[in-house]
Amino acid sequence: MTPPSGRGPDLLGPDTLMWEVRAAPGRLAELLAWVERLPVPPGGSADVYTAADDRVVVILRTPGATPPGLPGPPAELLSRPPHQWPFAHHGTLGR
Repeated sequence: MTPPSGRGPDLLGPDTLMWEVRAAPGRLAELLAWVERLPVPPGGSADVYTAADDRVVVILRTPGATPPGLPGPPAELLSRPPHQWPFAHHGTLGR
């Protein structure tokens, strides 16, 4: 595992946000289109994942900064409101 530079055993605070939501029946494509239009902070990156149960997960990384919370999509696209959790990136495996 390769730890991010500058991080020791004491975490410096969150730099990653995991955001998860489930699309309303038949609305996954519209929800994904909405997610793909979200702005990514300068120097940040976002990975978007989908699952068979119409779930969408975004992992937003903002090295050196606390990630902003992501807004809620239009209610008609959702089965339930999104959940989001901040994390501190510990390391990367397999590189």
